[in-house]
Amino acid sequence: MTIQALIFDLDGVITDTAEYHYRSWQRLADEENLSFSREDNEALRGVSRRESLALLLKGTPIDDATAQVWMTRKNSYYLEYLDLITPADRLAGVDQLLSEARAQGIKIGLGSASRNASKVLEKLEMAALFDVIGDGNSVVNPKPAPDLFIWVAGALGVNPRDAIVFEDAEAGIDAAIAGGFWTVAVGKAPGNKGHIHIDTMSDAHLEAILAAVLLG
Repeated sequence: MTIQALIFDLDGVITDTAEYHYRSWQRLADEENLSFSREDNEALRGVSRRESLALLLKGTPIDDATAQVWMTRKNSYYLEYLDLITPADRLAGVDQLLSEARAQGIKIGLGSASRNASKVLEKLEMAALFDVIGDGNSVVNPKPAPDLFIWVAGALGVNPRDAIVFEDAEAGIDAAIAGGFWTVAVGKAPGNKGHIHIDTMSDAHLEAILAAVLLG
């Protein structure tokens, strides 16, 4: 077996925009007199905007038209925060890992639930580093469905069993495993799920990860 591709989630793996998402949802919640906390925000990691809104509402019914208006408003707040992103916001360890992968001829893809993934990569000055960018616009079924990662693998021309997904969210790890990918779980959010676990992207050493996959 030869690993032919690395596929990355965006938030929490390439950069950390979780604080911007939190501020945007908190702003919406405050405006609509909804209860929302940093702890609540943790459950929103790796899921779609519509599912995030459902979690924010905590069972409170809302019609589709209002939901769309609220999601658009939240996204407008988030886009304001994205203007603050610079290349300095790349997470430590990411540049080295991508460089090592490129040197070995390993393809690089992005599989993010965010519909703003391309803009974030542009602000980070990283768009050219990815062979394929899959985002919330690429497939119908969001994580934990495997569709997005499978779409990225197909665009890269690789079999899921020959690709490793890097994820910091439980929903993302579930999606990757369901799709037949090898997985690297980053941080605490995925719990005990994932084939390999690292605390931060600074611990993502390519040779060690490839060796662990081969042993697995």
